[in-house]
Amino acid sequence: MSQQETVRIDATTQVPATAPADPSQAPALRCRGVDVAYGPVQVLFGVDVDIQQNEIVALLGTNGAGKSTLLKAVSGLVKPKAGTVEYFGEDITGKPANHTAAKGLIQMPGGKGVFPTLSVAENLKLACWLLRKDKKAAAAAREEVMELFPILGKRANQLAGNLSGGEQQMLSLAQVFMNRPQILLIDELSLGLAPAIVGELTDVVHTIHQQGVTIIVVEQSINVALTLAQRAIFMEKGQVRFEGATADLLERPDILRSVFIAGEGPDGDGADGPDEAEPADRPATAEVDEPDATTEIPPVDAPAPATGTPVLETRGLVKRFGGITAVNGVDLRLHHNQVLGLVGQNGAGKTTLFDIISGFLGADEGQILYRGTDVTDWPAHERARNQLGRSFQDARLYPMLTVAETITVALERHLASRDIVAAAMRLPAALDSEMVAAQRVAELTELMGLDGYRDTLVGELSTGTRRVVELACILAQDPAVLLLDEPSGGVAQKETEALGPLLKRVQSVTGCAIMVIEHDMPLLRSICDEMYALELGAVIANGTPDHVLNHPRVIESYLGTDEAAINRSGAAPATAVS
Repeated sequence: MSQQETVRIDATTQVPATAPADPSQAPALRCRGVDVAYGPVQVLFGVDVDIQQNEIVALLGTNGAGKSTLLKAVSGLVKPKAGTVEYFGEDITGKPANHTAAKGLIQMPGGKGVFPTLSVAENLKLACWLLRKDKKAAAAAREEVMELFPILGKRANQLAGNLSGGEQQMLSLAQVFMNRPQILLIDELSLGLAPAIVGELTDVVHTIHQQGVTIIVVEQSINVALTLAQRAIFMEKGQVRFEGATADLLERPDILRSVFIAGEGPDGDGADGPDEAEPADRPATAEVDEPDATTEIPPVDAPAPATGTPVLETRGLVKRFGGITAVNGVDLRLHHNQVLGLVGQNGAGKTTLFDIISGFLGADEGQILYRGTDVTDWPAHERARNQLGRSFQDARLYPMLTVAETITVALERHLASRDIVAAAMRLPAALDSEMVAAQRVAELTELMGLDGYRDTLVGELSTGTRRVVELACILAQDPAVLLLDEPSGGVAQKETEALGPLLKRVQSVTGCAIMVIEHDMPLLRSICDEMYALELGAVIANGTPDHVLNHPRVIESYLGTDEAAINRSGAAPATAVS
């Protein structure tokens, strides 16, 4: 690919211009023989990468392949064990992150990239540290990101920690964009974002790119990457396995199969998630078609397919944060042996609804009925004790325990003998209790496909496998109702495609009812019996997946028209590679 002249950003931004006089003589970024290790565990092995000026490059691979570590080595968040990193021909190997950021090499971290105890406005003000000597430029930068992300203006005085996961991702992106980078490193662009937002952010990234910014983006969905990037770099086991145009990926089924679809399992790449799940009953490539003009759209309150007494029901739930109504009169019903999907724009109130149902937040109005009992005033631990299980967007497990030990800890309250003295003296009651726990751990690891990871430290697992371990810990509580908050968030496409069959198997074996928040439409289509769509805290559609995903208001407010953003897993949409 021919090198292009980098378009210079307006000098009023005060970002130092550090590129050499003739930048066409060197790539924007060059890595040679980069090794990175975390203690005794080596993650990168002699990585060689060239990023040309004004390119958009997608960095792809399984969870644990070393993608985020490579970005950290480039930006100065970790120091390479060996090798060199060059920025416009200048050696910046091992330079601290503040040094590289001041030069225009800026990274947006994956996951938590905001200060949760500061307001949105304070986060944006703090992000202007490179522009601190030019108040006019800083004010202009804030106005620009407010136009790119209008929701941030509405949430300006709200604590960043109270934003939805998608809104936090938008705030993190906004903070990066304000500093006018010359090379922008984005770690997981679509993490936790609704399809319509992913489509908008793809346009924003292209707009930034047109200003002369070189962009490297770590992306878990190959479908999104195909629409976003000009070139792709595949990593596996800490090494570059493929490098070329994104369109050429379709001619390399061996890479797509091994990295995103089939996987090698525990004996192959330790970063891969469980792959023992059976194929889904329904294809994950179902498309969301525009409703025909002659098609009669069923009413918003279309009857649910399930009948009988619901295991979980909410009646007129309302939750307010100051002047903002996060949940607005929500009525929903979850029946026995049912999988119910909850979709909606970032900030629509989905996670807040989960927090109310699980007892982490109190409702301002309304009622919650669980197994026929009013639990509106019950604390969270009492709901959990009565078999209401819940996962969170960010799985928090014990990194220095093995998978078997972690699941055993989750079984603690079910042990017949929990006496410390009996355990220390190895009395029969304690031994019998431990034997029962070990048997239950064996059952759960077999059910979840974790047999190959029993003795692996949780901190060494990929994101996808940690998600499965978290699910096993919840199942250890034998839940009657299971609430899953974005189970595919931060999970590679291959592992996402294995997640659907796994959840169906869990539901079939345990008989629990499942309610899941998810932005991956093929995953939801493959597992859900019913869906509810939220907008501004209120239900705008409910019914079968086909009814909800074809509803005009859902398409307009949530899905958008970007097929790659909607179908993040499964076969790549034709529009993504045309």
